[in-house]
Amino acid sequence: MVTKKVLMTPTRRLRISACLVALSLIPIHAEERIDLNVIHKIREEALQNSKVMDHVFQLTDVYGPRLTNSPGYFAAADWVVKQLKEWGIEGRQEKWGPFGRGWTYTHFSANLIEPQYAPLIGFPLAWSPGTNGVVTGQAMIANIATEADFDRYRNKLNGKIVFMGVGRELAMLTQSPSQRYTDDQLARLSGAGEGGGRGGAPGTAALEAEGPAGRGGRGGRGGQGGQPGGQNAQQQVQNRLNQFLKEEGVAVVVRIGSGQSGGGTVFGQAAGSRDVKDPVPPPTVALTPEHYNRVLRLLDNKIPVKLEFEIQAKFLDERNDSVNVIGEIPGGRKRDEIVMIGAHLDSWHGGTGATDNAAGCAVMIETLRILKTLNLPMDRTVRMALWSGEEQGLLGSRAYVTEHFADRADMKLKPEHAKLAGYFNVDNGSGKIRGVYLQGNDAMRPVFEAWFKPFQDLEAGTISIRNTTGTDHQSFDAVGLPGFQFIQDGLEYNSRTHHSNMDVYDRIQRADMAQMAAIVASFVYNAATRDEMLPRKPLPKPQPPQNGPAGSPASSTPSTAN
Repeated sequence: MVTKKVLMTPTRRLRISACLVALSLIPIHAEERIDLNVIHKIREEALQNSKVMDHVFQLTDVYGPRLTNSPGYFAAADWVVKQLKEWGIEGRQEKWGPFGRGWTYTHFSANLIEPQYAPLIGFPLAWSPGTNGVVTGQAMIANIATEADFDRYRNKLNGKIVFMGVGRELAMLTQSPSQRYTDDQLARLSGAGEGGGRGGAPGTAALEAEGPAGRGGRGGRGGQGGQPGGQNAQQQVQNRLNQFLKEEGVAVVVRIGSGQSGGGTVFGQAAGSRDVKDPVPPPTVALTPEHYNRVLRLLDNKIPVKLEFEIQAKFLDERNDSVNVIGEIPGGRKRDEIVMIGAHLDSWHGGTGATDNAAGCAVMIETLRILKTLNLPMDRTVRMALWSGEEQGLLGSRAYVTEHFADRADMKLKPEHAKLAGYFNVDNGSGKIRGVYLQGNDAMRPVFEAWFKPFQDLEAGTISIRNTTGTDHQSFDAVGLPGFQFIQDGLEYNSRTHHSNMDVYDRIQRADMAQMAAIVASFVYNAATRDEMLPRKPLPKPQPPQNGPAGSPASSTPSTAN
């Protein structure tokens, strides 16, 4: 073989140098390909032919509230499956558990009898019993902050209607209780910072059992884990208080509805426990601050107060397991790979669970309807999950993730872990989507930037590196799966609706809901047709439980927010 020497001319060297420079300018991330024709169709169906408020109506006015393992919850789950099947979408219920006993109430009345008659605004707190008829009694105040206070009230509470602690001075509202993000706020949110933003309700009483004191970072959504029996310190204190009040023969316990807004709004969650082994409290109610304060002012002025309550409530022990609701549109050539969307179907019981979280569920149901109606071919399977037990600690989604993907306690990956492209969650009320939290996954930034471009006219596009907490995307993120929660306008979520008697259909914003459905459906389509799976963060280390049985969640709802 004869080897010929190739001479490098100056012109050739210049061309090669130019090519190398050009290659160095190619972006690290290949440009995301967006089918704008399909996105236009999705937008048109979502914005012009929306059915999202029909779904909200069913979940709230017809089937709300939807406390986990209550008749309302199971009826709502049945309706979702039936509706999906009417559209030709596979629907089913997937059991998990044990959750614990259910609870429901069917009647509540509260009245001030003396010194003057007045009806009282409130509702019973979950997992507390009924009154077994009409109960009339004298009101008294018990300032019990710790167990050391028990002795002060021993043998003094029998037959009394006990108001737990001092009232609250209500400040005059000088600003609108409904808020949207300003441009400056979104700009700050897009910068690196500690934690994320989360909608939520004002704080609850320190001794209130099994319910978030709020969301924000969501410190303690009850603290009981994947099954009853995993208790945190707050629940243990509540159990001892409940046992004391029951032994003392208290007729009714009255708590001030948490929150600062007043105006007839009552925030409240639970007084007792879903665990059959825990003490059952006396009948327990929350009243609006104005009515609570009136009683305390009368008592402070040595004027006797007589009250009347009638509560019909019962525990449901027949069914300790719960269900998540699953809907699925099969994919094409990559049908074993999954794109998931979700929201929690369960709610608290003071209202009908509209903004928390029929809104998120309706968006996800509408997303499936849009994709099915347009008959869009998608490579990957699209799966919707509506969770139960979210309000007690993300229990339904954590059970699902443990069953299908990995147990965060040991991080032993199951085959399905490699097949999940990503998970998208909505659980911040009914405010429009303004952006998305990256959960520290900066490789997703160019992807989301491209996906949001067609929605800039709908005021969406902020991307925050921050890790937002307190809802079901965390179950996926905890085992290294791409799980994301959207940034939403807060509206009245913190001030009026979250876990309150005002969480009803009328507080839902129709235009915002349609906008959310358009964006979520487009994101799902993009993820289901993208050549590659969505980029992932490095796998986290195992997270052994801090208390309770294996798999029980750490507390997940702080004392300041959703």
